[in-house]
This record gives sequence, C-alpha cells and structure tokens, in this order.
Amino acid sequence: MDEIRFRIAEAARMAGVSPSTLRLWETQELIRPIRTPSGQRLYDHDLVERLKTIAWLRSEKGLNPAAIRETLPEEGVAEEEDVESGPSGEPAEDGGEMPIGLKVRHLRRQAGKTLEAVAQATEVSISQLSTFERTSQGLSFTALHAVATCLGTTIASLGGREKRNARESLIREGKWPSWPTTASGVTIQTLAEGNNMMECHRFQLAPGASSEGAYQHEGEEFIHVLAGSLAIILDGDQFFDLHAGDSFYFESRRPHSWRNSFDGETVLIWINTPATF
Repeated sequence: MDEIRFRIAEAARMAGVSPSTLRLWETQELIRPIRTPSGQRLYDHDLVERLKTIAWLRSEKGLNPAAIRETLPEEGVAEEEDVESGPSGEPAEDGGEMPIGLKVRHLRRQAGKTLEAVAQATEVSISQLSTFERTSQGLSFTALHAVATCLGTTIASLGGREKRNARESLIREGKWPSWPTTASGVTIQTLAEGNNMMECHRFQLAPGASSEGAYQHEGEEFIHVLAGSLAIILDGDQFFDLHAGDSFYFESRRPHSWRNSFDGETVLIWINTPATF
C-alpha cells in the first residue's frame, strides 16, 4: 500500500502553522519535503510529526533554528542511532534542572538498555520514546509511569527536583514548584519537598485530562478534591465519582486510572506513601 502523503497546505494545517512557515523551515534546513517530478512538495506522516515537534520547540521552548537542528535528528537517520550518538555521549546541563526527557535517556544508558528493550518492556513505541528523550513530550501519564518503573525510578523522582534529607518543608500558597508538563492538560505541583516517605502533590486537570490508561505500584494513596470532579476506576471494573470536598483512599497496587469528569478545571490534593509514585 502506498504511504499517505500530504500537500503543503494540509501538512501546515496539521502542524498548526502556515504554508509559508514550512517554506521558511525548508530554507533553514529544518525539513526536507518530498518532491514530485514537477517540484510539488509532499509530506508523509513522519515528516508531519517532525513539523509538530519543530512547532512545539519554537512556541514552547523558544528555540531558534540552530538549536532546533541540534535537538532533532537528521531526517532519514534512525531514531536509535540519533539518541545513542550525541556529540558528548551524555546530555549537557546548563546549571538548571535537567529536562525530564534527558533524565530518562541518562537513566536508560546507565541501565545499559536500548530504546528497543525499553519499548518492549513498556509497550511504548521506539519513536515515542526517542521523541520524549529529545523533547520531554509525547508520553501519556500511564506510559511515563511504565517507563519510570522499567528504569527503576518513579515519576515523582523524574519530575521533581532532587532534594535530600529535608526534615521540614514550607511552601507558601501559590509558590508550589511545578513538574515539567509531559501530559496534555495535567499540571502537577509539589506541596512538600524532600526525599520523604510521603509524596504530596497538587494536581490541576484541564477538561478531559486523564491518565490515559491504568497503572499500579506499591503503596497507598489519598485524594482530596478541592474543586471540580474526578472519575476513578479501580481494578478495571470499580467506578468512583469524586466531587469537591470528597476524599478517597485506596491501595496503589490495585490498577487505577482517572480522568477529569468536570466541564472545567479539577484541582486535587494527592498523597502517595511510600515514595513509589
């Protein structure tokens, strides 16, 4: 079957930019469209995904064309080759917090695992993993949990700043440190910093935001709904609707999934113990 290819107007619409922007990116050597004998530009699915990534890097990260070229693999180069052969072998840090995708790459390399091995263990595609390692985007909450477990860590450890031996933690209202945003519509903020037995977080869920699947781990969980409503499914067949003011406890080893069932933003306090989230 011939692969579907899109004309420039269609590809631009799918990437959320204008056709003139795609022509500009071509002159900046960010993309190489497929050319017909008559010179018409065409874009396949892989190239459209590249367009979306470039658009995100420009709008959300503010990267210039040179920085984008450094971040993305060359077109036609296999994902695994790109990730495994960075110019310095390990992600460089600029003195700030390492992006969560680079943390995953670093841990994977430390564990001696290939992209293919992690993909097979987590049922996440190689292309998704490779994109996430480069951009910190593209994994659902459930997929990120599976990857973290495969690499012997937790989402909390990947998403939060490493602070050890904090005997007390005070965070003023509205000053909660936020995790990197990796899942659409899910904002997670830290309510207590430190390497503690309890992981205390504030969740802000946009309408329709969800875990995108079930996950499980050791420990216990407590949820208190501050605003909106949350639908929780345990063991695949037990349904609970939580509304503002409701509290809920369950054992983390039970497969659980969730979604914002409110037509506006839902805000939760979510506590996990021990630190296995």
